[in-house]
Amino acid sequence: MASPWWIIAVIGGGVGFFGGLFGAGGSAVGTLLLHVVGVPAFVALASPLPAAVLIALAASRAYWERGYVDRRTVTWSIAIGLPATVGGALLTPYVGGPLLIQITEGVIAAIGVRLAVFPREPSERVGEDAGMFRVRLILVAAAVGVFSGLLANSGGFLLTPLYLVVLRLPIKRALATSLAVSAALAVPGTVTHWALGHIDWSITAVYAAAAAPLAYLGARLAIRANPQRLTRVYGTALALLATGLLLFHR
Repeated sequence: MASPWWIIAVIGGGVGFFGGLFGAGGSAVGTLLLHVVGVPAFVALASPLPAAVLIALAASRAYWERGYVDRRTVTWSIAIGLPATVGGALLTPYVGGPLLIQITEGVIAAIGVRLAVFPREPSERVGEDAGMFRVRLILVAAAVGVFSGLLANSGGFLLTPLYLVVLRLPIKRALATSLAVSAALAVPGTVTHWALGHIDWSITAVYAAAAAPLAYLGARLAIRANPQRLTRVYGTALALLATGLLLFHR
């Protein structure tokens, strides 16, 4: 292990807690932090992926218990997102990674600002045409899948804001559904990087041991929060994180 175990545990615990609170597995943030403390690039990229599955499952359990997970959205997102993830991974050698990351971070920052300024819960989709909702859902799932494959993460960074803005899901349903889908989308990347020998399982074990229980705690805290306040906090955090990463990658 390149860094002391307690540093890996602190990173894992922090990523797990905020992943549960904000509906993402946190593999992208985990990668950056692990690399900063001295973990080699490929290991930092791959080792959080198995933990992202556990983080998403632990946090989504809290939402399942309260009935927040949108099963239709989960089913379609996984059905479309999994093959799109594989396609995105295959496109990696042909796409400019740094530019793609910056575009993604810019879009997420803009969505974060929108949610922070206008945190209203969407009205119920009464009488909405099911076909149009399905089209939007397929487009979201395909886009997130491709980006997940290209960027080697579980997609939660994109799923929740797109569920909120494009599908107009309520904040807690968006967070819950994003976590359930992220757990599935992280599996292909985990298997691939495992086969390539990029995963340091000692790092994964320490990281996941701290992350999983705190992810559940973060999800329970989100469930108790006022929806508009949670949306505003989520949007602010999203905008700050994406802007910070955008400036870091300049």
